[in-house]
Amino acid sequence: MYTNLKHFINGEWVESTGNETEDVINPATEESIGQISLGTKEDLDKAVQAAKAALPTFSRTSREERIEMLEKIAKGYEKRKDELVQVMTDELGAPLKFSEEVHYEMGLAHFKKTAEALKDYKFEEDYGNYKIIKETIGVSGLITPWNFPTNQTSTKIASAIAAGSPMVLKPAELTPFAAMILAEIIDEAGVPKGAFNLVNGTGSTIGDGISSHPDIDFVSFTGSAGVGEKIMQNAAKTIKKVALELGGKSPLIVLDDADIEEAAKIAVSHISLNSGQVCTAATRIIIPESMKKDFEEAMKKAVPSFPVGDPLDKNVVTGPLVAKKQWDRVQSYIEKGIDEGATLLTGGTGKPDGLEKGYYVKPTIFTDVSNDMVIAQEEIFGPVTTVITYKDLDEALEIANDTVYGLAGYVVGEDQETLDYVAKNIRAGQIVVNDAEQDRSAPFGGFKQSGIGREWGAFGIEEYLEPKSVFGVKVPAKA
Repeated sequence: MYTNLKHFINGEWVESTGNETEDVINPATEESIGQISLGTKEDLDKAVQAAKAALPTFSRTSREERIEMLEKIAKGYEKRKDELVQVMTDELGAPLKFSEEVHYEMGLAHFKKTAEALKDYKFEEDYGNYKIIKETIGVSGLITPWNFPTNQTSTKIASAIAAGSPMVLKPAELTPFAAMILAEIIDEAGVPKGAFNLVNGTGSTIGDGISSHPDIDFVSFTGSAGVGEKIMQNAAKTIKKVALELGGKSPLIVLDDADIEEAAKIAVSHISLNSGQVCTAATRIIIPESMKKDFEEAMKKAVPSFPVGDPLDKNVVTGPLVAKKQWDRVQSYIEKGIDEGATLLTGGTGKPDGLEKGYYVKPTIFTDVSNDMVIAQEEIFGPVTTVITYKDLDEALEIANDTVYGLAGYVVGEDQETLDYVAKNIRAGQIVVNDAEQDRSAPFGGFKQSGIGREWGAFGIEEYLEPKSVFGVKVPAKA
């Protein structure tokens, strides 16, 4: 059991001022793996005041001190690898292999990459008759999602530390324990008291409290578009800056010269890995009309390569969804797709055979889909995808960009000139060509309703800083 009924405030684990608790459920067993305390407004205010008190000294720490903190956190993170991998499997339902090779590694990469970016980051630049100084924005509120318990949390924490911004973190109630292990690692790394605080709780109390708190200067949020809108409304009352990483309905354009088997496997992987609970997942597979029959057969052939089952089984690729509520949501979208007249190529409603316990979903592929269908426009966040055909490349790009989202885009093919053309013309913040490996130093964020701002590496640090112009100060020339 992972029960921890305390919050981390001002360098200590402290009791909540309230007595409300919540069970954290293992989605593979539907059983409780522990409890957390649901924080109160008083708990949040204590954390904010601790961060505010830490601001004058923490914001003046040197570059070298912050690099040392990040490197110590990375070392502490590595020491607790086994715990982190297991807890993410238990609270999220991610298969062990995915927890180790993706969740764990992404979190570690952010601390390491941010430390590297910090070594060369220019906080001061001379422009002749003036200079620009980039200072910490102040106290930051971090609100993180359940689907990547260390990735999103680590990138925000690392950037805040690099910028000298004291912070208050609210992890997702569904997956809080990985963040609580991170709090222990951060404490052991010697991050000053008050610079990092963690308060568990609900979005309505702690989330709304962070985004509307007058002593929080900046909010970084990852989650749904609806909650992002509420955060903007709350933040507007005190004119605070927000960074939002929201939803996606990403296109994967398959070119007519693509390897059909390989493209189909890439397409299926997007709904299988993390059970499709990925904001950047390609869930609109846009293929040439002439390829339709062969591509559908290739997708059906690829599905068994991503077996669904117990996340503790090392052969399993796709685990359960995170919670009953999420399972119900995905089922409703599958029913909607059927009602809209799309053709079920694989999957459908209900649980896979032999998996009656746990929030498992059949990997579901819809074909004969038009881009105006609900299943092609709204983020489902589960192992469900849609196949849409195009006549020519202009139509493919029109379909790709015909969405309110713009988080990611994908293209698979052979001709380099065409690949480059498509990559430049998909309106999204991150484009992946032929399943290329990603670098955690590259900027991550979206166009349109997929969000505001960027994370990762130097771009992430930038979000936690404000530029100041200084005139008239003459800096002595170095000998």
